[in-house]
Amino acid sequence: MTAIWTGVVGHPLFVLGLTLLAFQLALELYQRSRWLLAQPVLVATLLLVGGTVTVALTLGIAALLGANQEMLMTLAPKSVTSPIAIALAEEMGGIPALTAVFVMITGVLGAVIGPFLLDRARVTSPAARGLTLGLSAHAIGTAQALQENHEAGGFAALAMSLAGAATAILLPMLVCT
Repeated sequence: MTAIWTGVVGHPLFVLGLTLLAFQLALELYQRSRWLLAQPVLVATLLLVGGTVTVALTLGIAALLGANQEMLMTLAPKSVTSPIAIALAEEMGGIPALTAVFVMITGVLGAVIGPFLLDRARVTSPAARGLTLGLSAHAIGTAQALQENHEAGGFAALAMSLAGAATAILLPMLVCT
């Protein structure tokens, strides 16, 4: 597996594709920077509340269903992108491989169900759709938001990045104490 992964990552077209995608998302965010700078408290509040509610509901439901401490620590980081979630699960005493599975399930379900729910709620703002998909379905949600439009994709990338950073810093302090 390592040889296959190294071969793919080392391929120049793979690296070029990732670089172009990152540049495209950064350009989209730069073009929307006036909106972001005008509303930093709103964006920060949405991301912190959304991330907190997600973790609290996940842990609350799992605890009610009888999950042990190891399973709770496995589930806690499921709402951030895989590299962060796996590292957090390992640090907090969870099962990293199982966390990876929960991250994938969360991402796929969020990317499939999220747009439907947003449509039903009549959410049309690319910023709101992108922030929601990036926060709830991380990388797969960001890909889904990019399919909707570039603006939503930029906001999804922002949400995924900020939520990942905040979760990596705050979750171990809140859950392991």
